[in-house]
Amino acid sequence: MRTADCKRTTGETDIELKLNLDGTGAADVRTGHAFFDHMLNLLARHSLMDMTLSAHGDLEVDAHHTIEDTGIVIGDTILRALGDKRGIRRYGCAYVPMDETLCRCVIDLSNRPYLEFRAPQGTADAPNMPLSLTVEFLRAIVNNLRCNLHVEIFYGMDGHHIAEAVFKSLAHALRQAVEIDHRAANSIPSTKGTI
Repeated sequence: MRTADCKRTTGETDIELKLNLDGTGAADVRTGHAFFDHMLNLLARHSLMDMTLSAHGDLEVDAHHTIEDTGIVIGDTILRALGDKRGIRRYGCAYVPMDETLCRCVIDLSNRPYLEFRAPQGTADAPNMPLSLTVEFLRAIVNNLRCNLHVEIFYGMDGHHIAEAVFKSLAHALRQAVEIDHRAANSIPSTKGTI
């Protein structure tokens, strides 16, 4: 079982995460921000990662620190659970429709952090989670998982649907990328011999 735990405490947040990459998508998520909890439950369910997460942040200021720091912890914990990445597929790609919205997420667990996020100008925010915070969450994952991530929202009108399509497409791309390829279970997926 590829599992890892992480605890991160700062002056702004206190976050604990237990994660199992080879789970069934079970989640117990409590961040104090109901919409973000909904998104993280989607991330766990669609990636098939088991996730027990508790986050206490300065929500009286706003949700920024809680959402960004949760991304830091999730990225770091997935990286720990992956170990030397032996046998993983490494790459993942998912298109996810959500009613009027379509989003694509492509990931490479490359050890080279880079986020490319594209959305049409004027893309709607979710009612209580600006799209900019979704981008900060993704950037925090990228920098700590040390992955290459390209996310593109092709179109959409409803901010809730847009955020949901982003989180679901990330989940499905991650699910592919971390999966063990049994034809290559003893090798590192790189001609360099390391990632």
